[in-house]
Amino acid sequence: MEHVPPPAEELALLDRELTRLDLRRAQLLTRRAWLVSILQAPRPVPAPPVGAPVAGSFGPPFAPPAAPARPADGGNGAQNLLLTLGGLLLTVAAIAFTLVSWGHMGIGGRSAVLATVTAAALAAPALLLRRGLTSTAESLGALAAVLMVLDAYALHRVALADTDPLGYAAVASAVLAVVWAAYGLLLDGLRLPLPLAVLTAQLPLVLGAAAEGAAPVVFAGALLVTAALDCAVAVRFTGLAVRVTAGIGLWVTGGAGLLVALGESLDAARPSRAVVPGALLLAGAAIALAGARRAAAGFAGAAGAVAGLAAVAAVGGVLTTTLSGGWSVPVYLVCGGLVLLGVRAPLGRPVRQGLAGAAGVVALGAVLFSATPVAVVLVGPVAQLGRLWSGVPDGGIREALGASELPWDEMASSPVVLLMVAVTLGAAWFRWESVARWAEPVRGVGASGRGTAGAWALVLGWAGLTVLAPALDVSYAVAVATQSVLVVASAALVVGALRRGTAGVAVAASVCGAFGAVGVALLSLCSEPATYAVFVLLTAVGAGVATALDGPAREPRPPVWSGVRSAAACAAVAGATVLAVAGGASLELEAHETAPLLLVVTAVTAVLGAVLKGRALGLPVEAAGVPVGAAAVVMAVGDMPFLALVLALCGTVAAGTALRPERRPVAGYVATALFVLASWVRLSASGVGSPEAYTLPVSVPVLVIGWLRRRRDPAASSWTAYGAGLAVSLVPSLLVALGDTGWTRPLLLGVAALVITLLGARLRLQALLVLGGSVLALDALHELAPYVVQVVGAMPRWVVPALAGAVLLAVGATYEKRLRDARRLRDALGRMR
Repeated sequence: MEHVPPPAEELALLDRELTRLDLRRAQLLTRRAWLVSILQAPRPVPAPPVGAPVAGSFGPPFAPPAAPARPADGGNGAQNLLLTLGGLLLTVAAIAFTLVSWGHMGIGGRSAVLATVTAAALAAPALLLRRGLTSTAESLGALAAVLMVLDAYALHRVALADTDPLGYAAVASAVLAVVWAAYGLLLDGLRLPLPLAVLTAQLPLVLGAAAEGAAPVVFAGALLVTAALDCAVAVRFTGLAVRVTAGIGLWVTGGAGLLVALGESLDAARPSRAVVPGALLLAGAAIALAGARRAAAGFAGAAGAVAGLAAVAAVGGVLTTTLSGGWSVPVYLVCGGLVLLGVRAPLGRPVRQGLAGAAGVVALGAVLFSATPVAVVLVGPVAQLGRLWSGVPDGGIREALGASELPWDEMASSPVVLLMVAVTLGAAWFRWESVARWAEPVRGVGASGRGTAGAWALVLGWAGLTVLAPALDVSYAVAVATQSVLVVASAALVVGALRRGTAGVAVAASVCGAFGAVGVALLSLCSEPATYAVFVLLTAVGAGVATALDGPAREPRPPVWSGVRSAAACAAVAGATVLAVAGGASLELEAHETAPLLLVVTAVTAVLGAVLKGRALGLPVEAAGVPVGAAAVVMAVGDMPFLALVLALCGTVAAGTALRPERRPVAGYVATALFVLASWVRLSASGVGSPEAYTLPVSVPVLVIGWLRRRRDPAASSWTAYGAGLAVSLVPSLLVALGDTGWTRPLLLGVAALVITLLGARLRLQALLVLGGSVLALDALHELAPYVVQVVGAMPRWVVPALAGAVLLAVGATYEKRLRDARRLRDALGRMR
């Protein structure tokens, strides 16, 4: 069946009809805009523009209405400026008349003048509003307000001079507020009277309480009643200026009243004294909730938080009057937890969020209150470094922490507070799905929130258990045992959390375990048996955690997993190092005699690195042993023969490590350097004056072996073949020559170094060129130094800076060329073997 008309023609008809409808819509919208502008203008309706089509026509679109001509005075800006200046001048004149000329007139004249001027100023705005002169009416209305204040002042000076100024001010402000409110409601075209009435209404009750010398609770009540009135105005009125003024007054007076009531509640010594401030705080909470109904989201949330905090302060203030010390903090904490029940109340999401925030603020304040003893427990063990193995303190753990004089009675509730918050967060972590459903009226919480709750539960729980020992003043042994158990538990939680994929809990457990391990390690330094017991435990814990988290080296693991594993391995090596030092102290060995014991730890880590080859744990263990070897060298510096022995042992460990192909490029050079350095130190310790007799017999075979190596492997480095042999001979001879006053040894050393340098340049061998050139330069500098000193001493003082400046200028002028020369020298050395 064919369409009539065809589809193409019907589509064209539809497009034309839609275009005509769009044109018609544009015409109607233009006409409507013109009519709206006519209705809003405060002038007679002008005739439609010439040529504009009337409603119902289908001609071209409406022409927009012609813009009204600008007034000759320059517009509303100039008009408002003139009116403002006029109003200010009249106000100044009225003030001057009242203060200066008032005394020159009789009582009748005074009354007549003030009544006439005030009545005229009050009546004029009504007439001006009828004629559409709004700005002029506003200016005269402001003048009338000032005149009414002056009338009140004049009345007090003349007729009521004996009355109390504060009481009269309270009554006058109340009367003015009522009058201005009525005036603003009658002349709703004026914008100033109603906000001015609200602003003045803040004063009567407060001034009245001040006039009566009322108690602080009465002041708080007056402020809260004023806040309630502000809340009613802000909720009931629709004018923006009135609502903003009332809102500001609500926050100021309500906040001040709550602070005064809070102070009275905290100072109350018995429940009867805390009831009235508590009632005022509850009234403030009710006012805040009432004002949150029509407030914006941000202000509603703040009002909910204020209401929650006020309720906690009210109930907690009454309950804690019979408690002493810091035990009032748990009561406030429980009250803050009860505020969370308000998140299910029909109060709107912002208010419920504010209540939840108030509970969080209370919990945070309680935790911060308990932070002082936690800091003492963390920092106190450092004092043991000054009294190593001095014996178990008689005063228990408080004496060991150096905190015997602290007010522990007031801090006794700290572990209770920390454990309460920790248990709450832990319960939320375990039942997170239920918590998420229950907290849905506030806002949704996700998996990240669960991780945060679990981490903080762990941290606060550890802190509470750590503070428990000094709070109960247990013995030193019990405190050390408790801290050790906490370290073991933290290590177990780290491993379990990492295997379950909860990184936040793992990090928190790692931090707690680290702080706990450091604290118990420092505490154990009081006695020798405690030191061995604790550090054996810490070494075992570190090794256990590292082993539990070990795996193939190429197995991908999260950064937290790898970091914890490496830290545990380093901790185990550090514990073994302390045990080695403690063993030396128990054997009454000197520091240099203890150094070989530290090398046992280094050797064990090197062996473990070879055993754990291909495992992720191998590299951290092996790397942790390097600083231990360096510490052994430092400890042996005081005795040269022992230093030579320690260097030789370190070289042996490095040589054993060099047997592994993947470590050979680094460990081989380190072993060679350590052996050579050990030989130099040994020669120096033996007082050898001619080291060549000992070094040359060693250098010659070593150089021959290097030459044979180069013949078999031309690609071998000259450092591998000749570096050790040359260094064994040249460096000791150079050290002796630097202190030799004769000329024979420096001359022979310089000749030998020159020959080696020339051979290196001829054969393009880097080791010979660098070692020979360095020794030759140092030897020549040593020989020329006395003559250089003489020459410098004979020259005028200005010559040296002048020469330095000339050199700098020359180098700067040829900087690019010198840079190219340096690069060519570097490339030439790099091409050598």
